[in-house]
Amino acid sequence: MDLTHETLVEASKSWGLFYLIAFSICVLVYTFWPANRKRFDRAKKGILDENDKPWT
Repeated sequence: MDLTHETLVEASKSWGLFYLIAFSICVLVYTFWPANRKRFDRAKKGILDENDKPWT
């Protein structure tokens, strides 16, 4: 089997697609995993301090 440019491009396109789909699924699982809820809630509320208020 010759490793031509077309063969490598075809393999990278098909395996790259599967890689990106698997990576996306892993990211979604990590995001919605129940044990990470505290960490994400703390990050959501920790952006602003209690003293941060709009200018009046």
